[in-house]
Amino acid sequence: MDKNTYQTIREKIDQADAVLIGASNGLSISEGFNLFADDRWFQENFGDFRAKYGIRSVLQGAFFHFPTPEEMWAFWSRLVYRKSIAVQPSQLMLDLYRLVAGKDYYVVTSNGEDHFVPAGFAPERVFEIEGKFTEMCCARGCHDAAYPNHQAITRMALAEQGGLVPTELLPRCQKCGGNMKIYMAADQSFFRSASWQKKQAEYQGFVQKHHNGKLVILEFGVGWRNQLIKAPLMQLAAAEPHAVYVTFNKGEVYIPAEIAAKSIGVDGDISAAVSAIASSGDC
Repeated sequence: MDKNTYQTIREKIDQADAVLIGASNGLSISEGFNLFADDRWFQENFGDFRAKYGIRSVLQGAFFHFPTPEEMWAFWSRLVYRKSIAVQPSQLMLDLYRLVAGKDYYVVTSNGEDHFVPAGFAPERVFEIEGKFTEMCCARGCHDAAYPNHQAITRMALAEQGGLVPTELLPRCQKCGGNMKIYMAADQSFFRSASWQKKQAEYQGFVQKHHNGKLVILEFGVGWRNQLIKAPLMQLAAAEPHAVYVTFNKGEVYIPAEIAAKSIGVDGDISAAVSAIASSGDC
């Protein structure tokens, strides 16, 4: 991608009234976290789970039916502690925040590892549309509130031995006393919960606030068939007369003909592109 394209994107952001960020797995992969891969990181960190249960990826582990809560929380506490708690923000996320920090912005993402807020993004401006690793909820569904799990995860991760968490450290629902689980979408009931509906309303409120304004839509690593994020963003770009749609995706840039005139596609490494765009405005 040439420097002029990066400069154009930076100028569009600088001139915008607001910036809407949409992000999915491609952004996580650019940070080195691939939910789908049986890669070196997974084998180094979950080789024991791989050998014992035949789990070949983070995603498979997330939906695996472990025999006991002690085993389930061993997997989850290790994952969340190492990928969401005991890590520093990546340069990619810091660069992305630097791009929009002075703007009215909002983030909608299917990435659950909770990497936006630690990089500087305000939590009330981030909508993890399929839940996030750093919250938990009642496994029975006796109520649909979500709770921060940093302390519980840290205690379990540090105490885990041999793929088991001590029973006395298992988190319990403060209302029914039952087991807890990571706050992630497992079925359609997740999207009907009061907490999800509240965030959805905030997202729509941001869109309505900037109706007819200069809105820049930055889309990172969202597959062309994605209906939760990409389809609504493309529809928004088509409906808003002054919107600019910028999609980043390595090897899979999709822009429909009806919004091509107001769109920019960036095919390549997302981290390198964001760095270049963030640096293009420096004196």
